[in-house]
Parts: sequence; structure tokens; C-alpha cells
Amino acid sequence: MGPCKYLVIFYGVSAGQNGPNMGADEQDLVMLVYLVLNVEENKIVGVHQYPVCPSGSDINENILSEEVTSEFGISDHDVKSAPPIESVIRQFDSVAKDELGCDLTLVTDGQLHLRQCLYPEATRKNITLPSYYQRFHDLRKEFQSCVPSPVANTVDAGGGGIEEMLTAFNLPSDTAADKSLQHVNNMARILQKLVSDGRKLHEPEIVQLNLEPGIRSRSEQVDTNCVVRARGLPWQASDTDIARFFTGLNVSPGGVALCLSPQGRRNGEALVLFESVAHRDMALRRHKHHIGNRYIEVYKATGEDFINVAGGNNSEAQEFLGRGGQVIIRMRGLPYDCSSKQVIEFFNAGEDPCEVLDEDHGVLFVKKPDGRATGDAFVLFKEEGEGEKALQKHKEIIGSRYIELFRSTTAEVQQVLNRSTEPAAKSGVVGGGSAPLIPSLPPVPPMAVIPQQMITAGTRKDCIRLRGLPYEAQVEHILEFLGDHAKNIVYQGVHMVFNAQGQPSGEAFIQMDSEPSSFSSANNRHHRYMVFGKKQRYIEVFQCSGEDMNMVLTGGVAGIGHQQQQGKTPLLSPGGGGSMMGPQATFPYSPLMGGLPHTASRPPAPGSFSPFPAQLLYWPYPSPPISPNNYFLPPHGHMSSPSSLLTPTSSISSLSNGVTSPLPSGGPQGQGSPQLPQGPPPNTLLTVETVSQVNLTRGAAERPNTDTLLRSSVYIH
Repeated sequence: MGPCKYLVIFYGVSAGQNGPNMGADEQDLVMLVYLVLNVEENKIVGVHQYPVCPSGSDINENILSEEVTSEFGISDHDVKSAPPIESVIRQFDSVAKDELGCDLTLVTDGQLHLRQCLYPEATRKNITLPSYYQRFHDLRKEFQSCVPSPVANTVDAGGGGIEEMLTAFNLPSDTAADKSLQHVNNMARILQKLVSDGRKLHEPEIVQLNLEPGIRSRSEQVDTNCVVRARGLPWQASDTDIARFFTGLNVSPGGVALCLSPQGRRNGEALVLFESVAHRDMALRRHKHHIGNRYIEVYKATGEDFINVAGGNNSEAQEFLGRGGQVIIRMRGLPYDCSSKQVIEFFNAGEDPCEVLDEDHGVLFVKKPDGRATGDAFVLFKEEGEGEKALQKHKEIIGSRYIELFRSTTAEVQQVLNRSTEPAAKSGVVGGGSAPLIPSLPPVPPMAVIPQQMITAGTRKDCIRLRGLPYEAQVEHILEFLGDHAKNIVYQGVHMVFNAQGQPSGEAFIQMDSEPSSFSSANNRHHRYMVFGKKQRYIEVFQCSGEDMNMVLTGGVAGIGHQQQQGKTPLLSPGGGGSMMGPQATFPYSPLMGGLPHTASRPPAPGSFSPFPAQLLYWPYPSPPISPNNYFLPPHGHMSSPSSLLTPTSSISSLSNGVTSPLPSGGPQGQGSPQLPQGPPPNTLLTVETVSQVNLTRGAAERPNTDTLLRSSVYIH
């Protein structure tokens, strides 16, 4: 593109800070000045000064800073009676079309007037700026390119450079009373000097309005001085929303990487890569600017941070992204047997169909490492309009399931595909095995795998099932919810249920001391509210039996002992064989376990096991403030036989800590009972509490009040 006939000096005055901090306070512009210079004749052909009314101005409110009123001589009355900025933009656009033929290029004193003030304000107010605002010359950079240092080095992007430029060219300063007019007149003198000396201006700088797609690899090097971290983003914010927040600044292609939580959900953070250090520095000045009502924090980040999130090493993802679609849509909640054809038909159906790019090749399903579907997929669309139409199908139906649609990014595709295919060892999954789409289990301490039917079984309805718990709820919250009924809970009778990904399921099973206790609890607490912080959830409470509990925790599989009596092999996860024990796991040592299966040999170290596929695991859990109705070590001679501790309805989840009540007097061969070690056990998962004598309910007798209580338990299924 050849040189333009007109150079238009653009200058703005903010209602708040001006100079080097202009735009940092997110204040509106209150004055725009345009000075038109005919390049061929090298003379000024017009000056247009427009006061601007900022949004939200009140007749009784002072909206201008002291700097604006004192230095620029602008009063509150001037701006309150002025037109809004949209009208001012239209007024000058009429001049540009009618008098200048739009053959113009803007010239600014630094970057801030356009990039940090005009573009952010236009974005906040949904104003579309004419195309000539996307190209401009920075007078400071033009001066620095033609004047040697050290004079040029005194002219920086912060302001105060015009006086140095005038001095370097031996030009007098303008004497206009209005500071904004004085400033543009001085800029015009410098510009005329450059033109008269035959200086050719560089190519105009470009303001990018659209985020360009780009694919990043793990081996790529990124300038660590060009990256910021944005925090506090709305969870539904897309990459275009983030680029819109940084409007006026040039983001590198594929330069927005949304951060995902361990569960694969957006966590409100993003890493943004800019094309230069100067743009990164301007982005940092937008710290605590707003998206809607939310303020966004902006901090420095590193290139390594960006590549760790945006970089990919998955060839399938890179092939998918390399097809060049402008819009990526993430689908969630798909049937596990969904095909590419069904996805294409989903978008082609209805009154406003949209076309998937490259048909089957434009659909990428997310799978687990073992090849099973996750219910997620990414879909490419060629143009922005097609993507907008696609998003209108949010929560429409495939089969019997409604489908959630979200705008996605190249970085998100790479993150999800990387995590779904990374080896389990890298994902923090203990013992290897299949990992979830995005692993979320914390490192699992050595623990035993205990068949659930050993903790409770039978058809007596002496248990209750809680459903609808807040995911943050812990044992103490359940005890508080149950109130007086908590005193009827047996020793270690609170069982929190987690899913195979290690996430709370919102359910818990409570073992009560009798059927009347469980009936009373269910009757009185059903549909009562649990208050958790500011949340209030009503909880469903059902009376159930140990067998019911077993059925739920094993996904409908009956107790192992019951099946073995009928000669049937229990239905277990692949690799589980006929036991619910992991391949390397065993019960902790206990005299009680001598006659039980799978205890013939004991590994030299605590067993390691794979939590995936799902098995029933004992999970150490903080004990409640006061443990309710506990089992205690009985005095010698108070129990008649070992069977009294191992009845179908007995709770022996204390086995999972490796410490159990010893056998009654006589032991397995009628010998004396082993004694518990003195003092607290070395396992830090145990607590010691002193309680008064209580009545035992399941075959145990009374004992004095100085014994060790063990923690409650959590189960994963």
C-alpha cells in the first residue's frame, strides 16, 4: 500500500490519569483531537476538537481528575453537555469520508492513546471503529529511527517526549492556551520537519482485531518476556473473550491458553502470549480491569508456563488442528457410542444448520488411554458465522442425552488430548493402570483393599444412606446434620463414597447401632437442609441394609461370600480375578484374619495397587471431633468366641489401619490375647481420645475409658 495523502494526528484526553499511566485506571476519554496534515503540500488543513461525555456521568458528580481540570482546562460542565464517544467517532468519520476520501493514516504520540484507551473503551461500549483506526504511525518510533542516541533514548513510551523532539530539531514550542491543542500543534511541527527533510515513515503499525489460530509444540521456544497470566476469568470465557479483554494489543497466533483444572474444567486462569515485550507491558497495566462485573488480575508469567499449557505432542490433535478451522466447539455429554456421523447430523439438523469442516475429519473424539470414550469431542467449523450457529444448539439432544457446547481453543484441544494419552506414571496414578481423562486422585498412601461385605452385610436395615451431600462435606458435617441421631452411629460407621476418579460422589453410608435407630434417623432427617458455608442443600436420607450398601458400592454385584456359596464367580473389574483385592494388595496383619482368604502370603511392603479400574478401597479420612458410640478392646474373658467380632453385621473397618481389637481370651488356639502397644500408634492417621464408659451394641462389652479410637473411613467405587 502506497503512502496516504493525509496524515491525521490523533490525541485523546482521559477523565483519569494521562501521560505514562494513561489507560491504567480504565477511565473513559473526555476529549478527542484530530489534526489533518496534507502530506503533498506539507501543511495543516484542519483541526477538529471534540469534548466527549463519559458513560455513567451524573449531573451532581465530579467525574474529572484534578489533572484534567487543572492542566487541560476541561470542566465537568463541558463534558456533561457533550455527545457520547460513539457520536464523536461518527462525526469525524463523516469528515474522513467527505473531505479526506478516507485516504489517511493516523499518527499518535506513543501507543497508549489508541491501544490502551480508545480500543478498550470502544470494546466495553460495543462500538465498531472505522478501519483506519487499525493502522497508525507512532511518532516516537519514527523519531527514534532517524535521530541517533542519546537524544532518541530520552523519548520513551511514557510521555514527555515531545519537548525533547522539538529541542532535537530546534523547533519552537506552540503557545496555545489549550494544552491538548498545544500538544497536537507541536506534533504537527515535528511531523512537518520529518516530511520536509524527506524522511520516509515506516510501515504503519497494525492493531489486530481477531485472534489468529496457531498450533504450539512442546519443543517450541517462547520469549519469556512476552507472557502474562490472567486470573479471575469467568468460567465460560473463551479465547476470543480473553483476546477481547486485551483488545488493542497484539496477541500471537494461538497465543491464548486456557488453564484447566485436574478435572478438565476451566479454572478461571489463562496464559496469554503477546507479539512483543511492549505489548506485554501494556497488558500488565490492565491489572484489575473488568470483564463485566469481574475484575481480572494480570501478572507476569514465563514462556515455560505457556508451553506447558499450550504446547502439544499429540499427532492426532495436531493433524486435527492443522485443518485450518476458525472455530473449535467442544461437545460434552455425548453418548459413549456416538459416531462422527451422528455429530454431523446433530449440527446439520434444525432450521439453522451449520456445516462441520471436512466432515468426519472435523470431529475429534476424546478417549481414555484404554480407548474407551469419555463423552467429549471437539468439532471444527470453517468460519465464525458457522461457529455462532453451532453454539445455538447448546443443550439440544442426541439420542436421550442433552449435549453441552462450549467454544474451545487450540491450547485446550492439546491439553485434553495430552492428558488423555499421557502414561499413568506421569499422571500421578499410583501403581500404573488406566488413568481417567484427567487424573484427579491425590497420591494414594499405602493402604489395604478390603472387600466391602467384610465391613457390613446382611439384610438388617440398620444403615442409612445419605444422598445429595455437598462435595465439600466431611464427616463432621454429617455428624452435625444428624444431630442427636449421631450418637447411635457405630464405631467407624461413617463411610464416604468417592467415584473412580477420586471425586466425592455426594453420597455416604452410615452404620447405626440398630434398625430402630436407622429408621428414626431416616424418618427425622429426610429432606432436611445441610448448611455448608453459604450453601444450603436438602439431603435425602434412606433406611437401608448392609446388603443394599454392598450392592451400591459394587455397582450391583452381590457380596462375594454369598456368590461363592452359590458357586458363582463375582463380577469384578478386569484384572480383579475372583477377589476384590488388588493384585499386590493384602489385608493388614491381624489375628482376626488368620482364616480369611488372600492372607496366606504377605508382601514385604504395603501393597501397591491400581485405583483404576474401580475397586473398593479403604481411604483414610479425618475423624469427627467426637467419635460416636465406639467399639473398644474388651477385658479378658468378656467374649465367648472370635465369631462375635466377625458376624455379617459387624464393623471391622479398623482392619484397614492395620490395628484391630485383639481376639478374646484364648485367641485362635485358646491362648492369651495380644495387647495393643502403649501410647499412640506410629501411624499419623490415628487419633487418641479419652471417653467415658459406653454400652457396646454388637457383641463387644464395656471397658474403661482410656483406649485408642480409630478414624472413620471413605470408600471409592
